[in-house]
Amino acid sequence: MSARIITKTALRQKLHEFGLQKFPNKQLARMAAVAAPAMSDFEIQHKQPLVKKTTSIPIALYGGRNAVTMLPGGGIGPELMVYVKEIFKYSGAPVDFELIEIDPKSDESNDLEYAITSIKRNGVAIKGNIETKSESTIVQSRNVAIRNELDLYVNVLHCHSYPHVKARQSNIDILIIRQNTEGEYAMLEHESVSGVVESMKVVTKSNSERVCRFAFEFARKNNRKKVTTIHKANIMKLSDGLFLETSRTVAKEYPEIEHNDMIIDNCCMQLVSNPHQFDVMIMTNLYGTIVSNVVCGLVGGAGLLSGRNYGDHYAIFEPGTRNTGTAIAGKNIANPIAMINASIDMLDHLGHKQHSRIISEAVRKTVCKDKLHTPDLGGTATSTEVVQRIIDHILQADLRAW
Repeated sequence: MSARIITKTALRQKLHEFGLQKFPNKQLARMAAVAAPAMSDFEIQHKQPLVKKTTSIPIALYGGRNAVTMLPGGGIGPELMVYVKEIFKYSGAPVDFELIEIDPKSDESNDLEYAITSIKRNGVAIKGNIETKSESTIVQSRNVAIRNELDLYVNVLHCHSYPHVKARQSNIDILIIRQNTEGEYAMLEHESVSGVVESMKVVTKSNSERVCRFAFEFARKNNRKKVTTIHKANIMKLSDGLFLETSRTVAKEYPEIEHNDMIIDNCCMQLVSNPHQFDVMIMTNLYGTIVSNVVCGLVGGAGLLSGRNYGDHYAIFEPGTRNTGTAIAGKNIANPIAMINASIDMLDHLGHKQHSRIISEAVRKTVCKDKLHTPDLGGTATSTEVVQRIIDHILQADLRAW
């Protein structure tokens, strides 16, 4: 019999069927863990099949309109989602949102499980950063859990400069492609003895190969000339060594694309001093978080760029730096551009090229031509003023030219 994961909710339902009393959450968690001992820790955390799935799952489409899961998350997420809805309304984008809130303080997984079910049903989601405020070791990060459960193994961040946005570097155009479900984010930790905690970094050849192949295929399709693998194989010779070796092997199949590698600490220095040497960068999970934030800081901060998460079947779009922005929530000063750019990427993915084009052009005019900037970019505009200007440009566009 194949092993399966038993959640606290499922266990409570089973106990109710037998007329047993309810148990506290912690006791249910212990019982659930004992009920599924046959799976390894890695399999329990990731729940990924060993064989790559090949069956196509269609994106939800009803009457010519796409159903998309919307996860606002915490901090500035909810207000940014309101702006996305407004812009979609005025642009006529054929998308209907299924709004799902996840309680960051809850130890229960009901909201998370429903969100994952919704994404599996719709095929596509747009999300803010979902907070996980519980300090319990049995409650994992909601963001990581979603990526692992849906096997969203790769994240793509297009880091590019905006004209007339004050930044530390100009004319940057870098594609960051990161492994999204392994590395230090495997969430396999334990206290071996009192005061000594061990954390496992997981790197597998199969996941490394598909991320590297995705990067080289992406480079080829987008006419990119160079791919750089970022690593720390001089110290982590087995884990990062495997990722580096795999990237070198895959690179041989793409002789028209130059390939080199760079150690992560040197990479950060080179990004600050000479970012123009980079074209496409591939790396494991934690390095991707660091490098993404460094490059976003170079082009103007966390409020501009969007990130794309892809798997074999599902896709999730979000701001590039996964920043909650709790300190500025509700103050009408959050930069809405990153979330709007995420919605543009989503429309492209769904095949609504005309709608994505008109919104993208409206964003470009607002940021670059009108120079209407929120405080994080050195301006004085409010969030709603930026969104209203984008809507004005949309309304001024000649939709009949489509």
